[in-house]
Amino acid sequence: MWPRINGLRVLELGTPGRVRTELTDLTLSGAKRATAGLLPLDYEAEGEEVEHVGERLVLVDDSNSPVAQVEITRVELTPFAEVTWEFAEAEGEGYSSAEDWRETHRRYWAGAGYEVDDTTTVVCLWYRLIPFPPT
Repeated sequence: MWPRINGLRVLELGTPGRVRTELTDLTLSGAKRATAGLLPLDYEAEGEEVEHVGERLVLVDDSNSPVAQVEITRVELTPFAEVTWEFAEAEGEGYSSAEDWRETHRRYWAGAGYEVDDTTTVVCLWYRLIPFPPT
């Protein structure tokens, strides 16, 4: 189960340390407007439902301190091989193509001990930043 803050689910981007700091900073700058998770790893194994449009999440930094809220604006469940360039670009991490996105994410999840294949379901989330504290 994911952590909660004031009843809202927490959004922890990437792995703790440099990666989380970088991804959080990209979100706070407005460059990152989307993120990806794996349905079997991040949702089913955690006993969590997929986010829905309009849901708000608390974005935390590397020390698990709240820094903002995000509101989910779009949700797509997509086979790994079909993640689009539109989504890869919205992640704001400088990918050169959807193939670059796939290779980078395949390595990331393999490093976390999870092997993806072309049919693994990716939860593609688009969001908008809500400054903290929300108004």
